[in-house]
Amino acid sequence: MGRKPLDIEKLVLDLIISDDINLKKSLAKKIQDLAYKKGVYPSSIHSLYMARGKGEFSGFTVPAINLRSMTYDLAKAIFRVAKRNNSGAFIFEIAKSEMGYTAQPPIEYAAVILAAAIKEGYIGPVFIQGDHFQANAKKFQENQDKEIEGIKALIQESIEAGFYNIDIDSSTLVDLSKTDINKQQYFNYEVCAKLTQFIRQIQPAGIEVSVGGEIGEVGSKNSTPEDLRAFMLGFKDRLRKGRTGISKISVQTGTSHGGVVLPDGTVAQVKLDFETLKTLSKIAREEFGLSGAVQHGASTLPAEAFHKFPEVDTAEVHLATEFQNMIYESRHFPAELKKKIYEWLKVNAASEKKDGETEEQFFYKTRKKALGPFKKEIMGLSKEVRDAIAAEIEQKFEFLFKQLNNVNNKELVDKYVILKRVIIRKRKEGKQVVHDGEGAD
Repeated sequence: MGRKPLDIEKLVLDLIISDDINLKKSLAKKIQDLAYKKGVYPSSIHSLYMARGKGEFSGFTVPAINLRSMTYDLAKAIFRVAKRNNSGAFIFEIAKSEMGYTAQPPIEYAAVILAAAIKEGYIGPVFIQGDHFQANAKKFQENQDKEIEGIKALIQESIEAGFYNIDIDSSTLVDLSKTDINKQQYFNYEVCAKLTQFIRQIQPAGIEVSVGGEIGEVGSKNSTPEDLRAFMLGFKDRLRKGRTGISKISVQTGTSHGGVVLPDGTVAQVKLDFETLKTLSKIAREEFGLSGAVQHGASTLPAEAFHKFPEVDTAEVHLATEFQNMIYESRHFPAELKKKIYEWLKVNAASEKKDGETEEQFFYKTRKKALGPFKKEIMGLSKEVRDAIAAEIEQKFEFLFKQLNNVNNKELVDKYVILKRVIIRKRKEGKQVVHDGEGAD
């Protein structure tokens, strides 16, 4: 008698529910091994982006989607949309902050995404990204080395889990009190170069991790061509000769994470500066060989805005809050669970309530913080309920893929992205991890 096949759904639920990190690692390894056997490879989008920077193709924008809750269900929905639209260029990402408040460490997030690909019969490269691996300005001022070492530790943990795309966000260190633009950007490009070099030192053999930089913190002043050039010239000067640099640059053009919440709990309409986005993308490609500019905080934009991203040659757009909102606002999400979450927020997030803020604004702003504490209850909802919520959000994914013209590019992705199997081995002399890349059969 043969071996009983692995029950991927049970593996995923056990992985998500477990609080034991060693058990999580064991289950994640089973999923990753099965993924390779099924032709599913965690991959870097670097080579595709470099080809775009050389002008070898254009015309679509890559969606980078943050899944804060129901990750397995929503990832399956994304893979279904990708298969229907013959798309290969899409990224699953999670920010440093989100890992904390959603209780999704890198090892879990990556494995859940791969499991979703297996379940939906998706074959080929899967791009998993660390979003906003961010330097805290206050902590950086207090102890620069300690803050950088903390980010390095997260980078190493993430790469070992299969995150072969990392967005470094040292834009928090931009000092607008300086009059000289180079001095404003100094710590930004200095730290970004240091962390890029670290990534190059630890990345798996045969895999060039895609690294992104950022010149304007989302929610602050709009980025300018001068900001971009000051950052890139400083970054290139600081990067060790022979090292591969970044493949894209995140800019600020008028959005804010989660949107601006009005007193009734709805989100204010945002006027995004597409002309600035177009200009910065053009400079990034033509002067620095990057894939182009990246737009953050876009999921709550009006529907009619999305088709403009490919029109102005935006390389990548980040989408997060709207999918979280759709889970909470779904008619299928149990009213009693939502009430329980809001009661929990009144107690556990009370310090975040500002004077003059309505209850609707408070709940909208803080409810993401409940996704970790209530992760098991949300994933404990019946499959029928989770499927119904995911079906609603799948329609949104379908709309976004088409608006971004992210269709019929699977063959293009397969042309540029070489599949590598990564084997993680421990060195005898210490805890350092060595990655070996093997070509796909």
